[in-house]
Amino acid sequence: MTAIIVVEDDAAIAELLRYNLAAERFDVSVAGTAEDAQILVEEQNYDLMILDWMLPGMSGIEFCRRMRQRQKTKALPVLMLTARSEESDSVRGLTTGADDYVVKPFSVAELMARVKALLRRSAPDRIADVLAYDDIVLDRAAHSVMRAGADIRLGPTEFKLLLFFLENRGRVQSRQQLIDGVWGRDSVIDERTIDVHVGRLRKALSLGETADPIRTVRGGGYVFGQR
Repeated sequence: MTAIIVVEDDAAIAELLRYNLAAERFDVSVAGTAEDAQILVEEQNYDLMILDWMLPGMSGIEFCRRMRQRQKTKALPVLMLTARSEESDSVRGLTTGADDYVVKPFSVAELMARVKALLRRSAPDRIADVLAYDDIVLDRAAHSVMRAGADIRLGPTEFKLLLFFLENRGRVQSRQQLIDGVWGRDSVIDERTIDVHVGRLRKALSLGETADPIRTVRGGGYVFGQR
């Protein structure tokens, strides 16, 4: 699931963003200050940040500058929200490291379009309807999976698990990351349950001599699509 962090100190705007992003099936975290956002960024990987320019304490522009200096966040797409409409302010935001900006008050439809445009550029698989790896094809809209031209029947959880793997292929996912991405961070799921569902997915994808696309990483979790 695509993870977005909203850094906004205005509770009404933060809730407006959270609601609309969640309606588009994004996994949304909200922070009211740059300092709180820093803690969340250290704990989780995000695909995009929506960042308010004017924050209490450290400003959004300074936070963006600091993120661009760190290895983990230097490539994180940033959409900046600003009440400043002067061209010089917009240029400053972009030169500091923001990828795009929206001036308050903003249209929710325009903001969502800009979010999706940034995601298309930075991680196209995260919003594509059809995802594929080798001979495995998942159609998000049709809720179907095929391998080597054959239909694969998956339960709802195994489908979401495969979708998460395809969106994050080549990256080791811990069992906790799988819980957060497939079931949600508030779910009470033990690690044994993860192993059971991964086993079911492996079995469903097994066709004759086809290779297992899921590799177990001792002490790490699982990785999909890495030979």
